[in-house]
Amino acid sequence: MTDRAPLFVVINTRSGRTAGDERCRLLASVFREGGREVEFLPVRTPAKLDAVAAQAVTRAAACRGVVVAAGGDGTLSAVAHATLGSDCVFGILPQGTFNYFGREHGVAQDIEGAARSLLRAKPQPVRVGLVNGRAFLVNASLGLYPRLLEDREAYKRQLGRYRWVAIVSGLATLMRDHRQLDLEIENGSRNRHLRTPTLFIGNNRLQFEQSGLSTAADALDAGQLAAIAVEPTRSRALFALALRGAIGQLGSTGRVIEFPFRRLTVHVRGQRRVKVAADGEIHRMRSPLVFSVSPQPLRLMVPAEDDRQERA
Repeated sequence: MTDRAPLFVVINTRSGRTAGDERCRLLASVFREGGREVEFLPVRTPAKLDAVAAQAVTRAAACRGVVVAAGGDGTLSAVAHATLGSDCVFGILPQGTFNYFGREHGVAQDIEGAARSLLRAKPQPVRVGLVNGRAFLVNASLGLYPRLLEDREAYKRQLGRYRWVAIVSGLATLMRDHRQLDLEIENGSRNRHLRTPTLFIGNNRLQFEQSGLSTAADALDAGQLAAIAVEPTRSRALFALALRGAIGQLGSTGRVIEFPFRRLTVHVRGQRRVKVAADGEIHRMRSPLVFSVSPQPLRLMVPAEDDRQERA
């Protein structure tokens, strides 16, 4: 039973705006007040995240506990990757910049509210995307988007982990010229050639809706993933497209290609290893890249109806 199961919390001490020790004290108070045993597994450097997540899954599996991820979408994704395929259920305490995954599932954005709702949450199956076997919850991409993330992290180290910093850094990156990817794509029996500055694979309806990509959002309801590519374009046009996306009108520009899939193979001409951004974390992967819907869903602890927050 999940309502009494012990909690194994993988907490990214670099996420959020309060110190990791302070958040652990707050969470411990909430969980123990709710009669739950809790063990914290802190992550202080990104290189340790996968190992700590695997450790949490091992400990939770031994006592039918709940694996909980506290951090941004990258932390949530790494812990979900470790949990996927195990018998463990998965809970989240979102603490990142955009928190698309948590917002999609109605999880409170303040850590105390998320912790209290976790005590009454129930497991539900949730679709997960894979790229070369690596799980992602929100999106995965290659080309321009990984560069945006690298620049965003550099800005955040200087100015702080605020949403406005992410937006400003992204616009600054778009103003520079970028090479076009040369892609051969296999989608079932259909092959196509694409030249584009970026290929974006989405698994989050909220993110698509906010960008004005309704066709892609509808694909998710059918149990698929959705691919988004931009026609070959220069920096000023990319800047204009980003502004249209910010006001929810990206799908109406006529410059965006959208198509749904369950399995997609992408050959990147001229590159044997490719930078892939998966939920905000960058990985180097061998081409071809295979994107697919995981055959196994994630058993996510979803808040009870009274605890669900409005998506915004």
